[in-house]
This record gives sequence, C-alpha cells and structure tokens, in this order.
Amino acid sequence: MTRDALLEHAASGASGICRIWTISRADGVVLGFTDHDRDLMLDGVLCRAGSGMSAVALQQSSGLSVDNTEAVGLLSDGAVTEAELSAGRYDGAEVRIWSVAWADPSVRRELFRGSLGEVVRRGSEFRVELRGQAEALNQTMGHAYTRQCSAVLGDARCRFDLGQPGYADERVVEIIEEGRVLLFDWAHAFDDRWFEDGRLDVLTGAAAGLSGMIRADRQLGGVRRVELWQAIRAPVETGDRIRLTAGCDKRAGTCRLKFGNLLNFRGFPFLPGEDWLTAYPRRGGADTTSSAL
Repeated sequence: MTRDALLEHAASGASGICRIWTISRADGVVLGFTDHDRDLMLDGVLCRAGSGMSAVALQQSSGLSVDNTEAVGLLSDGAVTEAELSAGRYDGAEVRIWSVAWADPSVRRELFRGSLGEVVRRGSEFRVELRGQAEALNQTMGHAYTRQCSAVLGDARCRFDLGQPGYADERVVEIIEEGRVLLFDWAHAFDDRWFEDGRLDVLTGAAAGLSGMIRADRQLGGVRRVELWQAIRAPVETGDRIRLTAGCDKRAGTCRLKFGNLLNFRGFPFLPGEDWLTAYPRRGGADTTSSAL
C-alpha cells in the first residue's frame, strides 16, 4: 500500500495507527518491535509487542545535521540482552521506523531510516542513539599524501587476495589470558610478527562473529603469543575456533617483501619529511629526509 493510504486512514478518524521499528544487525539477525498491544508481521519480520521497546519523538531537519532521536528499552532474555549489547552486536545496526495501520501493516509510512549509535545502560534499561542517513555526508572524504599506504589490506584499492595460502590460519583456542592474550604451541608455523597489525575473528562459541585487532605476535621459545589491543567483548574460551589474518604495517618494504604487492602500494615512501622545509643546499650533501623502500 502507498503512503497516501495511511494518510487516508488517519484522516478517517480511526485510531488504528501504531509504530513499528526493525533492527538489522551486521551478523544478519533482524529484530522487530512494536508499541501495539499484540505482535505484528512486517515484510516477514515478526515485530514483537510487550518487548519493552519505545521511541521518543523524532527530531529531523532538512539540512545536513544528523537526524537524531533515541530508542528506549528494557534488557530481557527474549528481546535485547545485556550480553549482546556489551558484545557490540548492535553497533552500527540499521534501524527503520514505520507508522502503520495495525489492522493492515502494509498500510504504512517510513518515518526514519538510519543506524544505531551510542548505547547507554542504566540498570535494566538502555537508551540507544539513532543516527540518520545524513550523518555520512558530514564525514571527511578524500585521500591524504602520506609515506605509509592509505589502503586497507585486502580492499579494492589494495587488491591483495587474502585467500591465498599462508596469509590466514584457523586454530582452536588453547590458552587465553585476560580475554586478549592467546598462547599457542605452534610458534614456528609462521614468521615472528607475521600476524601483528592483523585481525582475529572468532568463528565459534559465545563470541562468534566478533573480531579484534592484533597488537603483537611473538615467538617465545616453543610458544606463540598473540596479543589483542583490547579484549573481545564477549567470552572467548578454550576450544573456540578462531581465524588469524596476516597484518600489514603500511610500509612499502612490507608491501614488497611480505605481500609482493608493491604495484598497488597507495603511499608515497619518498615524500620529503618536515625537516626538508627548513633545509638549505650544501655542497656534497645528500637528501636524507625521505624514507626508502
């Protein structure tokens, strides 16, 4: 049904309009909520009543400022859980808010579309900021001239295929300390620091689907020690399966020797340094202000 159908329904004086909102997480989970007194179906998504979810008045503008509102809810086992919020499973999730005729949800009008922002918890209640689509237009765009590569390893600008053998490895967690230090007994399977600046993805267990960035990767005798910058935001336990992906420090030498991908290097290794601006010519002097491959 069209938006005009909802306007005609409202003009009839009938009080049969409610609000529905759907949340689509990055892991593919789609949840629906409604402030109606019974569950409703919208495009195949079950929108649950009595979930403790509600939304305050929308604040929207015609400029480029971020459309903002917030959703309020209660933590529960059946809807949004504290563990899922803490693990970051709702970070950046897409949210859509509809005004619908509860007797026929196909009669509807979309009020808001954006993503979830900052989440604040107070006891058993949470409040989450809703960020409109205009927010992306406020982000700084463009490329900077830097000595280091500006691409992300494996993206469209880097073009390196991380699926090649030797650049990723799946393992079972053997020992984990403080939620961010993992110890393995395969120290010499890869070069020292091979996974440093890389990525760790959790494939099974309570933290499945979450990831962390690798701070350090060291061989210590017969043990390999992999340390993350910060702990995964859900429990990672012995026996969980993980995937380690090789890291890149963005230097031209690493691109050439480790990945054989220098043709796609997106940095400027011979860019003069800051000292070059105040330098003056000297007889027989050499320029040492730029980096080498």
